[in-house]
Amino acid sequence: MARRGAAVLAVVAGLVAGLTLTALPERSEAVPAPVLLNDASWRGAGGAPAPDPAQDAAWLAAGEVPGAGGPHEALVRRALLDLRALTGANGAVAAGPADRWAYAWPRDSAFAAVALSATGHREEALRVLGFLARVQHADGGFEARYLLDGSGTPDGRGRQADGAGWALWALGRVLADAPSPARARAELEPLRGLLEGATRFALAATADGTALPAPSSDYWERREAELTLGTVAPLVAGLRASAGLHPLLGERTRARRLRAAAGSLEALLHERFAPGGYERYAVPGVETGGVDAAVTFLLPPFAPEVPAAPVLAAFDAYQVRALRPAGGLAPGAGWKADGVSWTPEVALVALAAASSGREQQARRWLGWLARHRAPWGSLPEKVTADGSPGGPAPLGWTAACVVLAVAALDAAHPLDDPA
Repeated sequence: MARRGAAVLAVVAGLVAGLTLTALPERSEAVPAPVLLNDASWRGAGGAPAPDPAQDAAWLAAGEVPGAGGPHEALVRRALLDLRALTGANGAVAAGPADRWAYAWPRDSAFAAVALSATGHREEALRVLGFLARVQHADGGFEARYLLDGSGTPDGRGRQADGAGWALWALGRVLADAPSPARARAELEPLRGLLEGATRFALAATADGTALPAPSSDYWERREAELTLGTVAPLVAGLRASAGLHPLLGERTRARRLRAAAGSLEALLHERFAPGGYERYAVPGVETGGVDAAVTFLLPPFAPEVPAAPVLAAFDAYQVRALRPAGGLAPGAGWKADGVSWTPEVALVALAAASSGREQQARRWLGWLARHRAPWGSLPEKVTADGSPGGPAPLGWTAACVVLAVAALDAAHPLDDPA
């Protein structure tokens, strides 16, 4: 049995490592394909200023463009400009330019802040974190999404527990980019409420790391009766980040306790999810289960090191089992068989692969994303079965992951020609 399992994993790994993958057949009847919901004029719509090429160029020059001089430069330049345009003066990051996406999700905002910081746009990154601090609940947690003016939520959608984890992870990453510990301490001070509140929420949700959290909606944006990997993994990453930040405040004893809580929660995660192969749900047989994109949250840059072989096997398996006709990925193997690829999940795989030394995988997925952009160069939310872009374009979460993935490739080979 062990040999058979090893052989299966070898086949999966071989498929994923290849330059081409064969799409799995779809099981469903034809469904209406998503269409693009906006066009190139989105940056000048809704009262927002129209793009100014000179200002755009100056803003890019003030920071860094990962992949400069290589095949991904144009992709990253557009992604950065889209992030800039999606980020309001108050730090609210719109998920996308279309109506139903014109809200600030804590998850998307966290990734945007990290991408902006990693490319030298610290003022914008800190502003995004400041927005999260202002809309944070008294218990340290977050709603699923917010109106862009920060005045509340657009509807009665339930809260999502992963928001606190993502806020902490982003705070840790942004402050790690500070030019000095003194600068990091100064930048942390006005965000101390965000740190302490989100930490308090994560500890309360997990009994100080000794229990798994209650079921919660996650990036699938649906109600859940069972705990998902996409809820608990960000809380592990968040507690780990919080432990790393508290020494800046001189609170080393608390940092040790938080590190222990993160380690305990991580151990519980593996104990619960490893037997089923790190699928979406720890409970076998739950409908729409199977491995999903949340397995990326167990790899760098969300974890401090490349994980053990079982996690990597699940990471590879996701890229095969969730494959769609156009060559992209669904949110999970158990997602509805509608033929649609989702770019945030593809970009997450590229980011995790690039951050874990799996450069061939990362470049393959980045190439796929580059080939499936909207006509004006922005990354859409979805790609139809025939390869057409659909949904809002850009999608901020995808753009942020792409920027970070190419930055990770640059960090691995700073002097190499990416071509």
